[in-house]
Amino acid sequence: MDTILHILSKTFWLVARPGTFALLLACIGLALVWRGRRWGRWPLAVGLGVYVAVLATPLAPWVVMPLEDRFARPAAPPARVDGVIVLGGAVDQNLTEARGIPALNGAAERMTELVALARRYPEARLAFTGGQGSLVHGRLTEADVARRLFAALGVPEGRVAYEDRSRNTWENAVFTHRLLEPKPGETWLLVTSASHMPRSVGAFRRAGWQVVPWPVNYRTGHGFAALYDAPFPERLQMFEAGLREWLGLLVYRVLGRSDALFPAP
Repeated sequence: MDTILHILSKTFWLVARPGTFALLLACIGLALVWRGRRWGRWPLAVGLGVYVAVLATPLAPWVVMPLEDRFARPAAPPARVDGVIVLGGAVDQNLTEARGIPALNGAAERMTELVALARRYPEARLAFTGGQGSLVHGRLTEADVARRLFAALGVPEGRVAYEDRSRNTWENAVFTHRLLEPKPGETWLLVTSASHMPRSVGAFRRAGWQVVPWPVNYRTGHGFAALYDAPFPERLQMFEAGLREWLGLLVYRVLGRSDALFPAP
């Protein structure tokens, strides 16, 4: 059942992601107008309207900002940390396999934060969780890439536990909990992108793990420059990522994979 849901989610998003869906609408509308169907102006206008809204308004930051603002880091870092969990999603396995060196994407702060926390808390256990979430992929898992990267950055190999079977956030939580077997009362930091933190916290709580959110990779700010400075492709990607998180929160709640619709501190 989990495999079927995974395939369905990936297939659905392939078509439903706003940039793709808007382009399909615009093309359908244009074809209808070309053939003399006046009502084709509506899908054409809606499709183009999505791009205009993303370009001309702070729509993308407005979608992402509530997600990023939901969980903040502790006002004072914990004096003692028993462990650190870093979620996958920051590496590109296919490029790594093609070029032979670790390739990172826009969420690279997840990886650099593990190195910083490893130095701040030398006694803490470290864990990276990430398998292969793509339907079409090569031989490397995210954990394989992370192992290469952390070794190159000087993290002792035996210090990091790698979970390499998970395909999504829910499996990150469940499989890592089984691997590490955290004890009640321990303090574990959860490192992931700020916009992804609400869904991640909900999944980890549902899996029986009370973690301390440690968000990274912020993409929004409250000033004018932060709202408008990003180029159009980046704004479109931000809008798509934010909408995907909101849909993910709803789906996780319906499937019983989160302890709340919009998890709160």
